[in-house]
Amino acid sequence: MNSEGLPYLLQPMRVQDIPEVLEIERACFSMPWSSHAYRYEIEENTLSWYVVARPAPAPTARGVLGKIRRLSPSAPPRTPIIGYGGFWLMVDEAHISTLAVAPPYRRRGVGELLLLTMIEEARRRGAATVTLEVRVSNLPAQRLYEKYGFTIQGRRVRYYSDNGEDAYIMTTPPLRSASYRETLAALKARLYERLSAEKPPSGT
Repeated sequence: MNSEGLPYLLQPMRVQDIPEVLEIERACFSMPWSSHAYRYEIEENTLSWYVVARPAPAPTARGVLGKIRRLSPSAPPRTPIIGYGGFWLMVDEAHISTLAVAPPYRRRGVGELLLLTMIEEARRRGAATVTLEVRVSNLPAQRLYEKYGFTIQGRRVRYYSDNGEDAYIMTTPPLRSASYRETLAALKARLYERLSAEKPPSGT
């Protein structure tokens, strides 16, 4: 699918991105990860895969750069990080460890784009399913996950140590099933259509 004109691009998370990631982490979570934790995930954890989202650069004389694409980790950043996500691939299950979007950029499809990208990457790497935990009170996140086929498969009691809140365990259908591939393709088409119609975020 042609992705030219979309207002966001994706890049592998790098160690140099950690300060920006931590700003969003602290804004989104009551128990933020540390710089050391992210450095471990990027440099040492062979089971992990992390990605960041940025507003796409403005078009140049050489053509439109505003597209979603995976760039080399060595490519210099051009715009601020506005969201990120990551998963651990354990045997044939991808476990989403984090997903966050900077508050000013919520409700613009960034979180959905990150989720879709992680599901596709997990499937590419051989995962059979994708799973995650979500606070029982986080209804907006649950709605997004349900949109992508996640269903509640269990409950972790007092999972979150900050307030003792329970977590739902949510899991996708089999990634390799024809019906789920069709569902994912339709969701991707609708998301890309929506994002293609949006103006780039202001101030970038």
